[in-house]
Amino acid sequence: MSDLLKDLFTVLSFQSISTDPAYAPEVQKNADWLVAKLSSLGLTTTLHDTPGHPIVIAQNKHAEGRPNVLLYGHYDVQPVDPIDLWDTPPFEPTIIGDKIFARGATDNKGQHMAHLKAIEQLLTEEGQLPVNLTVLLEGEEEIGSPNLVPFLEANKDTLPCDIIIVSDTGMVAPSTGTMGYGLRGISCCEVSLEGPNSDQHSGCIGGAIANPATEIARLVSSLHDNQGRVMIDGFYDDVEPLAEWERDMWAEVVGMDEASMLALTGAPALHGEAGYSSAERLWARPTAEVNGIGGGYQGEGSKTVLPSTAFCKLSFRLVPDQDPDDIYEKVKAHFEKHTPAHITLKVDKGHGGHPYRSDPHDRFGKVAQAALKTVFKNDPVLIREGGSIPIISDFKRILGADTLMLGLALPDAQIHAPNENFPIENFEKGVELGKTLIKVLGKL
Repeated sequence: MSDLLKDLFTVLSFQSISTDPAYAPEVQKNADWLVAKLSSLGLTTTLHDTPGHPIVIAQNKHAEGRPNVLLYGHYDVQPVDPIDLWDTPPFEPTIIGDKIFARGATDNKGQHMAHLKAIEQLLTEEGQLPVNLTVLLEGEEEIGSPNLVPFLEANKDTLPCDIIIVSDTGMVAPSTGTMGYGLRGISCCEVSLEGPNSDQHSGCIGGAIANPATEIARLVSSLHDNQGRVMIDGFYDDVEPLAEWERDMWAEVVGMDEASMLALTGAPALHGEAGYSSAERLWARPTAEVNGIGGGYQGEGSKTVLPSTAFCKLSFRLVPDQDPDDIYEKVKAHFEKHTPAHITLKVDKGHGGHPYRSDPHDRFGKVAQAALKTVFKNDPVLIREGGSIPIISDFKRILGADTLMLGLALPDAQIHAPNENFPIENFEKGVELGKTLIKVLGKL
């Protein structure tokens, strides 16, 4: 193993699963290691306790006249279930071919560690950084960053930044520099239906009362028409149309054609909102998705019951200028309108986050694109991300700065899934990108 990878393998061995309290000691160990590492680089480093998992802050000595740069990442990871689908132990990082396999390899330890190694190399080679740097690493991103917003609001005066760097997004294809300038927002909810006060015999009672499982299926089917358009009243009212330059650029993006999408997903055919390409559907159109649905008997064989309850879990991906709270109210109104009187409806609000978009053609965007071109030797692709990082819009609201999203994840990285992986080349390129970007930002 090269010296470059040793620290990455160390952090990948921490079982820093933020959602499960049983792993809280491992999350703490990861945070403590980061504090020690950043302190060893000569950065002033502090560990901030929260009601959940700690936040790590590190800063160099700030000086007048230099750009203020904030580097964000998260050291917590998703659970590893189903464990039997992993080819290697998820917390024993393993190199197979040209990739590192481990939970967190891409999301987000590999990506933020590339930037930390870049900082380390710059300090070793030049003795100082040309920017006023703040490193912010949190341990709760995978559970919605519940304590980061209060921390930012309480400490914003000590977190000066003109621009924020985040590598927690993706590349459209190998060796293709990619800059994200937008994110979809999100609004989640759970819908449950109640019928009889307990499961009933489907022969003795079936046909006399409503079946919650049948009715939840009707409600789910009411979300879309046959062309993939969301049928919630007012759902598209605030959607900002695509710019022509975006449609033109995305039409040429490698990996977004039909054959590539089918190969990536294993789906038998593409499907989505009519009139839009896959890239446009993923990056600039809102969606309504069923994340889970259930009710009644789930075991092997038959159990002839009429279930007393049924549910579905939903997420709505949002684009500028949709508001997650407004969408939740419209979703709730939709289900109230379509639920018959012979069944009881309950809609519980889940987490949400605003969509985000910056100007990729401003001075920081141009600098980032120049750095990407230097490292990857090609013109970078500009995209909006299909996923959501709600804290990015909070950064803009609280700290007043935009974010450069310089993803290093490939489409087949298996983030949140078994066999998560990260190409060694992407880690090495990430280190080079981090160094190049800090140098060119220092010249602004």
